[in-house]
Amino acid sequence: MDRAGVEVGVLRAGNEINAEVLAQYPKRFIGLATISPHDGMRGVRELVRLVHDCGFGALRVSSLYNMVPASDRRYYPLYAKCVELDIPVRIYTNMNYATDRPYDLGHPRHLDQIAMDFPELRIVAGLSGWPWVNEMVGLLRRHPKLYGDTAAHRPRYLAQKGSGWEQFLQFGNTLLQDKIMTGLSRYLFATSFEDLIAEYRSLPLKDSVVEKWLYGNAARFFRLA
Repeated sequence: MDRAGVEVGVLRAGNEINAEVLAQYPKRFIGLATISPHDGMRGVRELVRLVHDCGFGALRVSSLYNMVPASDRRYYPLYAKCVELDIPVRIYTNMNYATDRPYDLGHPRHLDQIAMDFPELRIVAGLSGWPWVNEMVGLLRRHPKLYGDTAAHRPRYLAQKGSGWEQFLQFGNTLLQDKIMTGLSRYLFATSFEDLIAEYRSLPLKDSVVEKWLYGNAARFFRLA
């Protein structure tokens, strides 16, 4: 991280591992708290504990693993507590390839309902909704506190013709330039932070926009600046 100039990283491991890392490096990472929607108020109390006692900075929701869509009302006490704690939520928003569960558990439509019901909640669409990219772009324009990140997508392919990201890049370079964050996902691509950052800098984006994608937007979203 130091070599690549990465100031802050986002942790997506289990709560215990995240807590251990945050205890050692409290200024270098944002911990994502994973709470089951089945836990009710017990889960809400655990979220408060993780934020207040362990320094977690956001809630993580992934229907890919628990098969409960993010707009399910069982999550609503957690979303309400996020607003109260002034922390954001990162929601898995992408097609999954598992053949034992519905492919559209992470469809962007779930974000629309959440953003309508919780207009104060800061939401980041993890993975930014492929292959429903056009719908994702529309929702990013529709909801002021909805953002998208590019985690798990190799940056050099975003500009490839036929990739499905054409509208995302077009609007991400213009009207939505303040709402996109990069997710480097180095562990997926077996390469360095430096190489991935270089790929982002080679995309057909304005220099000022690249800096927003790489740092400015995330710093504002996570209250770092």
